[in-house]
Amino acid sequence: MTSDSFVHQIDFSPYLPIAWLGGLAAISAVVILFASWRQGRGVWWRAGLLALLLLFLANPVLLTENRRFLDDVALIILDESNSQKIGERLTTATTAFTEIKSQLETIENLKIETAVIKNRVTQLSDEDDGSYAFAARQEALKNIPPERVAATIIITDGQLHDLPATSDIVKQEGPIHFLLTGEKNEKDRVLQVVKAPTFGIVNQPLELVVKIEDFGLDDPVQSARLTVKLDGEIISSTPVTIGTEQKVEVTLPHGGANFVEVGVEPLMGELTEKNNTAYITVNGIRDKLQVLLVSGEPHMGERGWRNILKSDPSVNLVHFTILRPPEKQDGTPISELSLIPFPIRDLFEKKLSDFDLIIFDRYRRRGVLPSSYLRNIAAYVKNGGALLEAAGPAFATPLSLYQTPLSEILPGRPTGYVFTEGYVPTVSDLGKRHPVTGLLKATTDGNKKWGRWFRMIEAEADGGETLMTGPSNQPLLILERQEKGRVAQLLSDHAWLWGRGFEGGGPQAELLRRVSHWLMQEPELEEEQLKAVVEGSNLEISRRSLDAAPVTVTVTDPDGNISRVALTPGENGAQTGTVPLLTNGLHVLDDGHRKALVAVGALNPKELHNIRASAGKIAPVAKMTGGGIRWLRAEGLPDFRRTNPDNSQSSKYWFGLRANENYEVTGYNRQTMIPPVLALILALAFLGLGWWREGR
Repeated sequence: MTSDSFVHQIDFSPYLPIAWLGGLAAISAVVILFASWRQGRGVWWRAGLLALLLLFLANPVLLTENRRFLDDVALIILDESNSQKIGERLTTATTAFTEIKSQLETIENLKIETAVIKNRVTQLSDEDDGSYAFAARQEALKNIPPERVAATIIITDGQLHDLPATSDIVKQEGPIHFLLTGEKNEKDRVLQVVKAPTFGIVNQPLELVVKIEDFGLDDPVQSARLTVKLDGEIISSTPVTIGTEQKVEVTLPHGGANFVEVGVEPLMGELTEKNNTAYITVNGIRDKLQVLLVSGEPHMGERGWRNILKSDPSVNLVHFTILRPPEKQDGTPISELSLIPFPIRDLFEKKLSDFDLIIFDRYRRRGVLPSSYLRNIAAYVKNGGALLEAAGPAFATPLSLYQTPLSEILPGRPTGYVFTEGYVPTVSDLGKRHPVTGLLKATTDGNKKWGRWFRMIEAEADGGETLMTGPSNQPLLILERQEKGRVAQLLSDHAWLWGRGFEGGGPQAELLRRVSHWLMQEPELEEEQLKAVVEGSNLEISRRSLDAAPVTVTVTDPDGNISRVALTPGENGAQTGTVPLLTNGLHVLDDGHRKALVAVGALNPKELHNIRASAGKIAPVAKMTGGGIRWLRAEGLPDFRRTNPDNSQSSKYWFGLRANENYEVTGYNRQTMIPPVLALILALAFLGLGWWREGR
């Protein structure tokens, strides 16, 4: 603020109402005119006396104001959105910002306010984020009266996404000047995703729709090559027509997140290639999981298996229980039996590949399944299938499935001994880090101690991972990968005791469900995981591994910036870390053993749709407010000068800053100009002079 200044002003504070003073003035005028007409002596002295009396009654006062002039406010907005990071735009913008700020700070009675706009970093979703300069302007000026605003100067490429309608512009807030980065007549190619589903059925085709657009070309190009990648692998590369919507067919190979990358070949001489690629995350879900449950004989735990699988709406269960083996001959006529024959050829030859999981529950060799069919099952597992064996006492005998072709894929080799004393199943140290068993809950009443089981078939683990143990720390639950498929062995048939709540029970349903879904390659149950999610402006990294060694994850963002994050050990085999996000796009995570992709930002960012620098959108705003537009690289900075608010605010060479001359009153003084004593003395003087004149 400047120093104080004093302003003087004359005002009236009459002792009588204005109407009365007017009446007295009229009467006095009539009397004086009449006396003048009669040529009376001393008439003008009496006129002076009446005028003095009227002036005294009007009571003129001298007002003195102590005024302090307020600084005007100039707002400078710097656009640092993603479109400004192309080429030399950001360098040009920041240099201009610094020079303008330094220049305006030397002007008296002018206060500088600044604002910087950036893109928010968000998860890949329909939420979009552009350049919102006028939202920043409104926020910066919300506590400043419009009449104090000198001007708003916006340094941008012209691609603003919250431009107000001309009818909504408040002209009292001063001129809005624009300084444009970039070059005139730029050209660019853009890939836009028109339609992208967020989920799809595994192994069933889904359709994406994209569109390619070229901007700024005098001679349009007719076609360009479109390449589609799924989880980093190219699945198609074909030429497509520019300017028309193109359908892209993708088949999801697995459940969970599938990363689809759609890219178009660059245009020669285009502005940037950042908007030539789109990243789409599609969650794969299974339509119906086909599960075959074969129970070797009726037993207490059979219904538990059936109930758990039937309660899962995503599972389509086919269940057979062998009630009458071929060797049983009791003379009952076939016509009187209500049993159906076991369709072994249909199940284990024709439709074997249709099943996602095969469960053998207390199965033993009884001549039902020939070795050729069991050999088919072993091949089915190696080609990507899943097998779960819930062993009964027969597993320790020559009737064991281990004495069949399945032995080449079963990880547990029976010793021939069966434990029959009570024991509490225990999660092994390795199992505590595995998502199948590491996250098992306590009993229903909150007691962490599980109930006992009373049978376990002793076996030696020739491979796989032992997640649970029984008596003498012997394997109870073993999981193993077999080429493309998976195998699990539960070496006890007493899991049903947990379901019945014996001695408090235990997480039977949760355990069996987790084992089944791990076998069917549910992504959330993978023991080796590397993933990340966006939380605010940070990337939260989570890694799960059976290896407890500390790990550093390398994160590479779309701009090529590399961050290294040392993960912190957590519970149940998890390690976590955080890295700040600097930009939107596809981020690549690498822990040295596996990679993961994380798409950050909107699917079709406004910032990258048309990033050519342009004055077209901002011209109406500049014209309505009297502001100017200038290309920085071609024309340089304009001169800045203080202007009268009623005059022009810009020209080709200079931008105006209104000198509003607002002030606040800091002091006030009121003084009567005709004190009563002075009025009395003057009245007596005029009266005496009048009498003296009449006496001559």
